[in-house]
Formats: sequence, structure tokens, C-alpha cells
Amino acid sequence: MAGHSKWANIQHRKGRQDEKRQKVWTRVVREIMVAARTGGGDLSANPRLRLAVEKAKAANMPADTIKRNIDKATGNLEGVNYEEIRYEGYGIGGAAIIVDTMTDNRVRTVAEVRHAFSKYGGNMGTEGSVAFQFKHCGQLVFAPGTNEDTVMNAALEAGAQDVITDGDGAIEVLTEYPDFEAVKNALEKSGLKAELAEVTMRPENTIELAGDDAARMQKLLDMLEDLDDVQNVFHNAALDTGDAS
Repeated sequence: MAGHSKWANIQHRKGRQDEKRQKVWTRVVREIMVAARTGGGDLSANPRLRLAVEKAKAANMPADTIKRNIDKATGNLEGVNYEEIRYEGYGIGGAAIIVDTMTDNRVRTVAEVRHAFSKYGGNMGTEGSVAFQFKHCGQLVFAPGTNEDTVMNAALEAGAQDVITDGDGAIEVLTEYPDFEAVKNALEKSGLKAELAEVTMRPENTIELAGDDAARMQKLLDMLEDLDDVQNVFHNAALDTGDAS
């Protein structure tokens, strides 16, 4: 559709993350600590921790920093205990938003998230108010120009659930959550490296926003993503940039 490009939105998000390496490190450290605390420090037995460590390495985090935070989480070193809290709400035009946080201060976090929603015309909802509009799954996105048949054959053989070619030429490979790592590894062995590979909350349907509404929604999303305690922000808005795609 004109103006809306899933690929452009992904690149925008990746660009914002790359701008703030220190913040990326902070988020990855928290993910490592929670994953290690809940599933143990053994990488071979903890898929969530393996993915967190992979993110840390991709962000050029030193190996000793990774190990130190795993040790903190598993009780070998003294450290901060973070808890995971999910907030749900509505943005512009009723767009659904999920905000995943990790925090050592629940009161501070909820106040900051609520302030971001209210500042740009959104509002927080109750637990479960929008989560049903999303699917918890693995997602691998390949850049426009990648050979569709090659990706599809390799992905389906590896056990992927679906392969979707978006209007802008990007190719999405979707997996069930437990199959994500195996599919990702199989694709990489086939020489297919995704531009984006993550476990996500993928919207079942999208709400189109354009003009001022799209701009306000982007400001809301940016403010949420800038909060120190926020790990991920998921939404179902298709933001029309005004550019042809």
C-alpha cells in the first residue's frame, strides 16, 4: 500500500536501537539476568538465555560482561533482581500496544509508562485487554530482493509455520515460539541470514494511521521505547509515512 512499508518500519526501529548502544546493552543485560534466573545459567539447557547471549554478542558485549551477569542472576554474584511486567493499552485510533518491561521498581515503571500513554493521547488498559490481538511467535525478516523460493523451501523444510512476502518485497518467516531457534539455525546453515530475527508479539491485524495520527503514534511509540525499564514495544499500527513504497 502507498506510504506504508513494513520494511521501512523495521529499518526505523533497528536504526533507533543502533543509535543507543548503551541502552541496548542495558536491555540485553536485563534479559540475560531474567533468563538465567528463571531457566538457569546453562546455555545448552536454556533457549531463552541462548537468544539473549546471542543478542549480547551482536551488540559487541564482552564475554566477561555476559558471564558476570549470568553469575549475578544465578546467585554466584550479588546483583539486582528484575521482574518482568507487561502493560497493555491503546494508542491513536484505538491501535493496540503491548509494553514489556523489566524493572527493580514497579511503582516507577508504571508511572512512566502511564505518563507516556497520556502525553500523546493514548490510554493504558487492563491486563489482557489487547494481548489477544497478537500472536507470540518467532519472526525472521529478509530484505527485499532475497530469493523468495529459496527462503520458502528452506523455511518450510526447517519447520516454519508460514512464509509471507510483504508488499514492499520483504519476506517474513513465522515460526511457533518453541521452533524459532531451530528454524533460525537451519536457515543460517542454508546461507540465509535474516535482517531481523526475534521472538515477538505479532499483530493478527493492523490499523492504518496516516498524517497527524501517524506522527502522534510514532511519538508515543518513541517515548515508550526510550523509557529505561522498557524492553520491547509491540503494536498493530501501520504507519503511513506519506512516501510511496
